[in-house]
Amino acid sequence: MAKDKQFVTEITPQGEDFSRWYIDVIKKADLMDYSPVRGCIVFKPDGFEIWEHIQEEMNRRFKETGHRNAYFPMFIPESFFQKEKDHIEGFNPELPWVTEAGGDQLEERLAIRPTSETMIGHMYSKWIQSYRDLPVLINQWANVVRWEKRTLPFIRTSEFLWQEGHTAHENETEAREETMQMLEIYRDFVEGYLAIPVITGQKTPSERFAGAVDTYSIEAMMKDGRAVQAGTSHYLGTKFAVAFEIQYLSRDNVLEYVHTTSWGTSTRLIGSMIMVHGDDRGLALPPKVAPTQVIMIPIGPPKTREAVIGRTDELFKELKRAGIRVRVDDRSDVTPGWKFNEYEMRGVPVRLELGPRDMENGVCVLVSRISGEKKVIQQENLVEEVQAMLEQVHNEMFERALKFREDHFYSVDTLDEMKASMEEKRGFALAGWCGSEECESKVKEETGATSRNIPFNPAETKQVCICCGKPAEHTVVFAKAY
Repeated sequence: MAKDKQFVTEITPQGEDFSRWYIDVIKKADLMDYSPVRGCIVFKPDGFEIWEHIQEEMNRRFKETGHRNAYFPMFIPESFFQKEKDHIEGFNPELPWVTEAGGDQLEERLAIRPTSETMIGHMYSKWIQSYRDLPVLINQWANVVRWEKRTLPFIRTSEFLWQEGHTAHENETEAREETMQMLEIYRDFVEGYLAIPVITGQKTPSERFAGAVDTYSIEAMMKDGRAVQAGTSHYLGTKFAVAFEIQYLSRDNVLEYVHTTSWGTSTRLIGSMIMVHGDDRGLALPPKVAPTQVIMIPIGPPKTREAVIGRTDELFKELKRAGIRVRVDDRSDVTPGWKFNEYEMRGVPVRLELGPRDMENGVCVLVSRISGEKKVIQQENLVEEVQAMLEQVHNEMFERALKFREDHFYSVDTLDEMKASMEEKRGFALAGWCGSEECESKVKEETGATSRNIPFNPAETKQVCICCGKPAEHTVVFAKAY
């Protein structure tokens, strides 16, 4: 028992040092390792499998809405960036450049992809000639590089994995519909699959994507009260179409510029999921993306071991046939208690225990990672009971995360109130904003909080700017952010 307790104490408590807790958990749970390249990580199998499950479900949703996957080069000529001034200014500090290859200096520097609007814009100008070629609905799964000064695994790394959608449309109405459709797909996925409640809204001009007309985001609250931008969708207007001459012959036989969108999410969803749901025992993984949804642990003395393991294998096959991701830990060199702690730390949603007495009675025990509830079930109802508990775990995770956000969401009317909120508490602040960049900058300077978005459905509508006292044009969510 002493060894079992010691296992858990190797994780720093969240209340003591949240950042240290996070690093302890992702290392202890074997999700990643540091690479020899600054700011880059290695995804270990469990960490990468979470990403695979995210990809699988997102791909399904993208394809249901008519999108197809493609792949574009990761090297982008410098001249492409010069065509859209706002875009290059937004990314220039983070761009790594290739200047030499094969022992020769390149005639033109090549950026390593920070995002693909420029490369895809160039290709679309070749592919789109007529209204019959529209809409173009393409998604790309890729890696991107942004040379970050401060990094945190999964949340902010110099190289990360993501998906980026890029679409072209005949007119603004269709492009804006696409922008909002993808934002809703992100919201529904993050809430319904990762059990993370998010706030949807529009970014302020200072926070929108470089080169976009409008940017919309989903914002999630971590357990330290900080925000993570979990996904964005951008209406780009005709800015990239003009820059890259993406024109089409319209139905009226007139040459027009297309309206484009882009939208993306990344592996920071993994970091967000860990920070939203994890606790002092370790990871708590949403069942729909957990590499292992059920861990089966046979229990009992040596004389019954063979029979118990035999029945465990039979039940394992039942779960496997039902499409449940299940593993058996039948090691004899560690105690059941050690295994319980091990798989709680790894965030496995459901534990199944089976002993000799359970076999006699035709039952087994299910244990929820989230609530700790132990439920004795009939083996003949195994699949249905496990599926029900997995669904229950997901729902409880979402409700707990939602309650945490509600308990750490504050309405403020003055800058002093916001300062106190940010210094003494942790969480989000809802405040009025007059629309001036000066006031937005002052809030950041004095509180450390940035505008996260202008929520579509705020709990209340603010009347006065938190900074200058003038009438508020917008009600804004502010928070410190990763």
